[in-house]
Amino acid sequence: MDLNQWYDKGMSPDTYIESMEKHKENLLHVFDHFTPPEDEAFFRTLKMKRIRVIALTEDWCGDAMVNIPILLHISEKANIPVRMLLRDSNLELMDQYLTNGKARSIPIFIFIDEDGKEVAKWGPRAEKVQQFINQSRKSLPSEEADDYQEKVKEMLMFMTKSFRDNTDFWEEIYNSIKQTLIKV
Repeated sequence: MDLNQWYDKGMSPDTYIESMEKHKENLLHVFDHFTPPEDEAFFRTLKMKRIRVIALTEDWCGDAMVNIPILLHISEKANIPVRMLLRDSNLELMDQYLTNGKARSIPIFIFIDEDGKEVAKWGPRAEKVQQFINQSRKSLPSEEADDYQEKVKEMLMFMTKSFRDNTDFWEEIYNSIKQTLIKV
């Protein structure tokens, strides 16, 4: 399938959000509380490019929970149509966008032009958010430790809360996506 076909296969953001079971409340919290900066020149330029986006995601993913609402705000301001594809049901596409050539990390935002050609890709996270993840992982005990699974669960809860409430992360994500789109 080409990217136009993948785009056509995707669901609307509203359908995706309505189907969510894990992070719906957190995603909506970020959406309701994030306000994009006054960036009219940027949004006007994006509108003229007439791009669309395919978002590879899953509702259990904390990164998707925080990144998707910011993408949706950008898409609203710049009239960028968005279609969502669930990663686990679309591995053929996902495997073309592996992180570091091996990880099925999400979300991945594939920006395409009117002809269905990829013009940019973003994801799974902004650099400063990646640094936060790396620091959080350093505090974990070895995988052989008796409390490893418990500590991973605690770390994931802390990261989810941070993604939901840390507005500095939201700004970093916005700026990271913006830097990708400026190059389009």
